[in-house]
Amino acid sequence: MHTREEKLAAFGRLLDIMDDLREKCPWDRKQTFESLRQNTIEETYELAAAIIGKDMQEVSKELGDVLLHIVFYAKMASETGDFDIADVCNRLCDKLIFRHPHVYGEQAAKNAEDVSKLWEEVKLKEKGGNKTVLGGIPEALPSLVKAYRIQDKAANSGFDWEKKEDVWAKVKEEIGEFEAELRATAPEGEKLTEEQRKQSESEYGDVLFSLVNAGRLYKLRPDNALEKTNRKFIKRFNYIEEQAKQQGKNLKEMSLDEMETLWQQAKKA
Repeated sequence: MHTREEKLAAFGRLLDIMDDLREKCPWDRKQTFESLRQNTIEETYELAAAIIGKDMQEVSKELGDVLLHIVFYAKMASETGDFDIADVCNRLCDKLIFRHPHVYGEQAAKNAEDVSKLWEEVKLKEKGGNKTVLGGIPEALPSLVKAYRIQDKAANSGFDWEKKEDVWAKVKEEIGEFEAELRATAPEGEKLTEEQRKQSESEYGDVLFSLVNAGRLYKLRPDNALEKTNRKFIKRFNYIEEQAKQQGKNLKEMSLDEMETLWQQAKKA
């Protein structure tokens, strides 16, 4: 690993390169906050994918791409006199110190759960901070991630199950209500009315929310879990498709039993 001096030198090198690119490269010179926004979102998702894939070299590369965007935004803001990278770092440092009174102050926290509860209290006191417990959750978060954050923040304020096992009654209740709604409003061969669709969607959302809550209580991240299942399904389905091609068939010509046989082979593989 590198020394502190080497790390600072590497960061300084990055800042120097950013200065050069902004001055000498037509593409970099043309960029704005708005033009980079979508790229930043994509880079963040690529980092998230690398983390799920547990490829540390890829994680390192994607972290660099995200860091480039941070430096890029700070450089553009420095040109308009709004802020620079030092402001970004100093504001972050001030916030970290303020939000860790158990490290830099006199409050105590014995474990990670104590720290999480303390954070929620501190953020409500923070100047310019959240006015409500759930106020700091970004509107644009993906729904699964947002549901987890909502429940986590509410739990840190004391709104949670006394025992994690109690959540299963709620999960079963919501699944039962969802099934009953669909059985009542969506008989085979009939389309849902708009009002029925809204009600069924509401019940479906309650099921998903309750499952996210169950995962949270058992320290499972729903977004990570679903992404791993997505990848697992893709890998197995690709196997079925490849085997079908080797047999000179396309998937639509195969029976469900044939595909199920290949699916079980993929699971074993």
